[in-house]
Amino acid sequence: MQIFYNFIAIFIRIITNSLSNVFQKKLAFEGENPVNINFINYLILSLLSIPLLFFADYSVINYKFWFYALAGGITGAVCNCFMVLALEKGELSVLGPINSYKAVIGLIFGIIVLHEMPNLYGLAGIILIIAGSYFILESPKAFMRKDIQYRVYALIFSAIEAVFIKKVIMLSSITTSFIMSSFFGAFFSYIIMNIFSKTEKLGIPIPTKRHTIFYVLTAACFGLMTLTTAYVFRYMNVGYALSLFQLSIIINVILGYKLFNEKKLIKKLFGCLIILIGSATILIFGH
Repeated sequence: MQIFYNFIAIFIRIITNSLSNVFQKKLAFEGENPVNINFINYLILSLLSIPLLFFADYSVINYKFWFYALAGGITGAVCNCFMVLALEKGELSVLGPINSYKAVIGLIFGIIVLHEMPNLYGLAGIILIIAGSYFILESPKAFMRKDIQYRVYALIFSAIEAVFIKKVIMLSSITTSFIMSSFFGAFFSYIIMNIFSKTEKLGIPIPTKRHTIFYVLTAACFGLMTLTTAYVFRYMNVGYALSLFQLSIIINVILGYKLFNEKKLIKKLFGCLIILIGSATILIFGH
């Protein structure tokens, strides 16, 4: 039965991740400041988390908990900020598949930090991911673009955040992890907003009525994504979960084509297929 629940949570996580990206891109496309989008998203999420404070288990809170919760809040806020900056400048159908490089970065960090050399399957998976991304990026020079660079920064911080979230869940619960992600995300995204804001005026930006709808939809999707991510991390290995989450790249490509008139659908889908085969190779045989 637990496998079935994991499958449902993964499905919801994949869908809400893609929809969250769509709404964030829509807001950025219509002129909303990316750092404001990041903060308001977390602010709404933290307000929705207030009732959950009555269900949190405070007896498990200790210095380790606060360390990982703070670290998760910082990396989460920075990750989503870079993600929105990338969406402002780039195509959804290109930025989504870049997430597959998380597996490559994980193997590279394993080599440098842990001195773990990947086997032939791991190397084959890396080659397939790079080959698949060629059909989407079309040239290595694409990595010189700001949107691609921002997306790479986002996935690096996302991978680090995942470790901290897992530790918070192990020390507390899914509910407590969600609350901490929301409140600390709002706190640190507020700091980021005031550091990088184009104006010197401090305070909370007030969106228009039209944009408020998109902000609420973004927060709803982001909240479900955060909650289901915590649930999956509670019952699955982080590496396996992150690999399964990459199925969202296909949805991102299709949504980019349908909603934002992004081109070369078939070519990008073919690249996604190769990327997913590479990710599966690393996941199943690469360790």
